Amino acid sequence: MTEIVATLRSRLEDLSPIELEIHDDGADHVGHAGARNGAGHFSLVIVSKAFCGISRLERHQRVLSRVSDLLPYPIHALSIKALAPEER
Repeated sequence: MTEIVATLRSRLEDLSPIELEIHDDGADHVGHAGARNGAGHFSLVIVSKAFCGISRLERHQRVLSRVSDLLPYPIHALSIKALAPEER
């Protein structure tokens, strides 16, 4: 799973994150139907000036546009918390 975390970090790099936390939440989903094929559950918190003045939906779209090809495999579920610096 560290390879997936590294890939996520690389893909989100161009958003110039001030803070980027990525967590493998797979242990919380053992036995979940979507996890049976090896796809993982992840959550991320990203803080970036790129999110200033835009809606929550637009923030998520910017993140997803960089990682959508990783869904549904190798990532089954991705929780996103995208914040502007003044929101943390």
